[in-house]
Amino acid sequence: MLENPVITTGPKSAPATLDDVAKMAKVSPITVSRVINRPELVSEKTQKKVRNAIRKTGYVPNMLAGALVSQRSRLIIVVVPNIANRAFVDTITQLGQRLATARYQLLLSQSDLAHSSEAELIDAILARRPDGIVLTRQLQSPEARDKLIARGIPVVETWELTQDPIDTVVGFSHEAAGQAMAEHIIARGHRRVSLVWSDDARATRRRQACVDTLRAACVEVVACELEAVPVNMGNGREAMARLLAAKVPMDAVICSIDLLAQGVMAEAQANGLRVPQDLAVMGFGNLEFAAHTHPRLSTVNVDGGRIGLRTAELLLQRIEGRLGRREQVEDVGFSLVVREST
Repeated sequence: MLENPVITTGPKSAPATLDDVAKMAKVSPITVSRVINRPELVSEKTQKKVRNAIRKTGYVPNMLAGALVSQRSRLIIVVVPNIANRAFVDTITQLGQRLATARYQLLLSQSDLAHSSEAELIDAILARRPDGIVLTRQLQSPEARDKLIARGIPVVETWELTQDPIDTVVGFSHEAAGQAMAEHIIARGHRRVSLVWSDDARATRRRQACVDTLRAACVEVVACELEAVPVNMGNGREAMARLLAAKVPMDAVICSIDLLAQGVMAEAQANGLRVPQDLAVMGFGNLEFAAHTHPRLSTVNVDGGRIGLRTAELLLQRIEGRLGRREQVEDVGFSLVVREST
């Protein structure tokens, strides 16, 4: 009976070092370090030589060691409630691209920012020693806010305006957006309006402003269907089915987001209603599909890409000391996109 063969392997090669790269490129180790960390100080010819040597040796820079020397981690952490939320895609894309040009890495942290766990989340984030933090939703816990303020780390709160910012803000007024949605429906002559709405804090502020504006114009809010986040098109169809089953007398439906509006339109049309002749439908967010529904969806556009770019610019200014804490609250505004659904 043959014995199982013993398989041996040779000694593993040690990972390439900065000195290995310097020797292959025939430059000093300091030059290699500059190409990695401050390429603007090195000629393009030398950069090319060093990068070729890095590629051939397989050298991977030790960012932790660099952080110990520079006292910067070159890490930015972005907290999002749900990575599937389409509203944040353009913001994160532009934010990441601009930060990359400044040699910063983006790390996404998904959290619903529940009040009870906010302080724990902030502790976990701060333990990674980021150079900056981007919040896509306001913190509700005073303890969590105090931790960020005490640490002094640059923070940008996005996608809304706040009266009591932690640091820097890039956003828009949800109250003004809700008012504008109502004013558009009023101008179209509708008098009995239903709402299909998500129940998060921002949407609630839009809804309250919308309702106040409708009632001030003596427009009746005949029904309000609230949906737990995250929402989808199916939630909109189900909400509309309930309204139709209850025979709610309505001539318009305003929705907190385009996904719900798409579902509302689909269910209305499936039941023989014409949009907008029998029922006007309005959304919020100007998501990509809104221009391709039938009829095309009236909505509110928020420039998420601009929010991301301005967030990156202001965050870099804060990190570099060119902008002080709480010195900038930037309102990027919004715009109505009027299409055939209203």
